Amino acid sequence: MYSISKKHERRLLWLLALTQFTIVMDFMVMMPLGPQIMHSFSITPAAFATAVSAYSWCSGLSGLFAATYIDRFDRRRLLLTVYALFALSNLACALASSFPLLLAARAFAGISGGVLGSVIMAIVGDVIPVQRRGAATGTIMTAFSLAAIAGVPAGVMLGAHFNWAAPFYLLVGLSLLVWVAGWQLVPSLAEHLSRRQPALGEVLPELWRLLRNPRHVNAFALTFMMMVAHMLVIPFISPVLVANHGVAPAQLSWLYMAGGAATFFTSRRVGRLADRFGTRRVFRIAAVLSFLPVLFVTHLPDLPYYALVMFFPFFMVLMSGRMVPMQSLLTTVPEPARRGAFLSANSALQALGTGCGAWIGGLMLSSSPTGQILGYGTVGWVAVAVALVGMFWVSRVHGAQSALPPTSALRGDTVGQG
Repeated sequence: MYSISKKHERRLLWLLALTQFTIVMDFMVMMPLGPQIMHSFSITPAAFATAVSAYSWCSGLSGLFAATYIDRFDRRRLLLTVYALFALSNLACALASSFPLLLAARAFAGISGGVLGSVIMAIVGDVIPVQRRGAATGTIMTAFSLAAIAGVPAGVMLGAHFNWAAPFYLLVGLSLLVWVAGWQLVPSLAEHLSRRQPALGEVLPELWRLLRNPRHVNAFALTFMMMVAHMLVIPFISPVLVANHGVAPAQLSWLYMAGGAATFFTSRRVGRLADRFGTRRVFRIAAVLSFLPVLFVTHLPDLPYYALVMFFPFFMVLMSGRMVPMQSLLTTVPEPARRGAFLSANSALQALGTGCGAWIGGLMLSSSPTGQILGYGTVGWVAVAVALVGMFWVSRVHGAQSALPPTSALRGDTVGQG
């Protein structure tokens, strides 16, 4: 465990949150831009789902490959190098002139974004003591709130007033600023390099051992299920609101802003509740509470716009509320020496689940002759069913502490679990 001052720790956490903010914005902004992208390239909801999934699938595969090398580099150097590639990927998205080029650019973005997510969580695991890791994870998760409050609304407004590519130009500028701040604030994190690293000939067998470890498999399954449940619904909210309920694309920014403002304040609170009452208990409660808004948004009646603005905070708070304790629990699963590799593999499964959820959801939808999107209610019921399985499955996820012999635990050679 590294020792840095509390002030440096706070600054580092918020820098990582801002880094995560740009990654999340890059992924999230595609969803409210769905109506414009579908119109610009004359594509169907299923094709749009493929564009969302392309990012996630490539992110998952690159994250899985990263598990073979992430623990071989200084975290600082790896973070800055991959983040520079991430900025270039957003420039490629902005310059895409056809749907195939956009798909290729999104794949490039996914390749870089998949590695960044695992590097960020590995840094948290290296620097933050386990007793405060839930709150730290909540701080990182505020990136989703910041993206919803500022990033996505700004992107939607730029897209409405200029074109769909404008938000990606914004991301390029923001990424350059964050990269410079990272160069100044992220310390060298190379203590893990003092441990023996497997030879190249051992990498794939080691990865296979990592993937088939029963404790890891249970954690990976939970991640995959919850991301499928999440992304069955999320990508299609904006297209459905525009096509079925007459919401103007520019008005979508206020919905995301209202929801993001609420989650900005609740993410860290949920993290503290997880630290206090246990990650599994808080996860289950949030999962059950999230079923109602999921079913409501997928069976949405015709409501005035102000009612939608009031509803979105409840929806986003409860959806993000089940992710914070889950992420905190997952940091306790691996042994410290394998944390980077485990989190890379878990990030890969998270991205693959995201892509599969969006793709399956798109396949379940169709367009009516009048342009309305059909089948969203069925998608909502499937999402609830998958999350319900995850709610019971979480009892199978255990931290590394439970795998240690009692004598090791008495020596304090443990890793906490939620």
